Amino acid sequence: MEISSGQMKAEVDDGKVCLKRCLGFFDSVCFLVGCIIGAGIFVSPKGVLEYCQLNVGVALCIWAACGMVCIMCSLCYAELGTSLPFSGGEYYHVKRGLGSLPAFVTIWTLILFIRPASNAARALIFAEYISQPFYSGCPPPDLLKKILAIGILWVLGVINSKSIKMSTWVQNIFTVLKMMSLTLIIVYGMIELGSNPKASEPFRNAFDSEVPNAVQTAESFFQGRYAYGGWNYLNYMAEEIKNPSKNIPRSIITAMCAVIVFYLLVNISYLTVLTPKEIVSSAAVSVTWADRTIPSVAWIIPVSVAVSIFGSLNGGMFMLGRLNYAGSKEGHLPAIISMLHVHYLTPAPAMIISTIIASIFVIPSDLISLTNYFGFSSWLLVGLTCVSLVVLRYREPNLERPYKVFLPIAFGVIAVSIFLVLAPIIQSPKVQYLYALLFMFSSILVYIPFVHFKLHIPYFDKITCHLQLLLEVSPTDIFEDSKTD
Repeated sequence: MEISSGQMKAEVDDGKVCLKRCLGFFDSVCFLVGCIIGAGIFVSPKGVLEYCQLNVGVALCIWAACGMVCIMCSLCYAELGTSLPFSGGEYYHVKRGLGSLPAFVTIWTLILFIRPASNAARALIFAEYISQPFYSGCPPPDLLKKILAIGILWVLGVINSKSIKMSTWVQNIFTVLKMMSLTLIIVYGMIELGSNPKASEPFRNAFDSEVPNAVQTAESFFQGRYAYGGWNYLNYMAEEIKNPSKNIPRSIITAMCAVIVFYLLVNISYLTVLTPKEIVSSAAVSVTWADRTIPSVAWIIPVSVAVSIFGSLNGGMFMLGRLNYAGSKEGHLPAIISMLHVHYLTPAPAMIISTIIASIFVIPSDLISLTNYFGFSSWLLVGLTCVSLVVLRYREPNLERPYKVFLPIAFGVIAVSIFLVLAPIIQSPKVQYLYALLFMFSSILVYIPFVHFKLHIPYFDKITCHLQLLLEVSPTDIFEDSKTD
């Protein structure tokens, strides 16, 4: 006997099968801070300082400038998130502003390349940090790292499929832990600055070193920007935030300001203990700092890096599930992906497919190949999202906007996005950039038959029904009141 998706939906509608608005201000701040602070602040100071020609003053300005650019971008996203408080982030906003085809290119690029590759890279770095203590003096075997990486991806995939409350709890706990580790670095640095006269030497003539040229400044900006990755994740979960009109902008501003302050203070702390040359020559700045300051418990820093990456990875998994869920609800992905578990009210099918794709990215290995071209396509999508904001301002002037960004900020973000897309291509043209563009536009070959002409695959509905029964999931087109407290 066959049961249609409509029949199962009818059985559970009374229980409101929909994503619940259960995330408050603290949860949202922890989610965003936890996603942003990963491995970047522990390793990126080397790259920023190196490209700044060891100029301490310019390096600190670059860290602040990266944060300010991300705040500008976040304010644009805050307007879109408060006026359109639904899952999907950039994808949903591009679809609303620019139409179905640009949105399909966006989700194709995000779910098949950018986001799963990013999660796979984080999982591999986490696996390396937790396995390294057992292989002192030599690198851990690649096979072991891959097994550990896939294992942690599936552990987080299961957690996010079983309970939103549990995944939020994990995110909050790990965010607090990573902030404690950064606070340890900051406090020790401030004590050193106050008690050791030599500690302040790098700051007395901070701008006296050679000033980097425009190309070197751009390269250092790219290095710092990596540490701020994740600033745009909050919009992907807008459908689950309580009172989004207030909590989204408040959470974004609070989280971004906190991250900028912590990043600047951590860099200052590094410089009170290590000289600029020592930082540039270090493979892992935070580990070198710990060996110098707290040698008896230096293991705390590698553990802190692993904790930081774990929290960031959990946020990335949470976000990717919501992106798949939104794409399916809008008709760009198979219907089964937008269904929610009837007991847990989580997008379990979306989480499963996200975890599978990320696991596939782990298998080919070579971490560099996973991360080389994130910036190029990521900032192209940021630019399209801000173009959507401008288009919606003029096309839908009566759309309720609880928060409105100063429009020149949006134009500024578009200009920055164009620069960050074109700069690496012009500065160092590589055939891989062409491959990335071809990959993005290959989505049109899928879009035309399956989305535009709605080509139907035989037996697909029957497969969907069997999967629906197996996974205990139900369709949903219900949204809770966005004003829910």
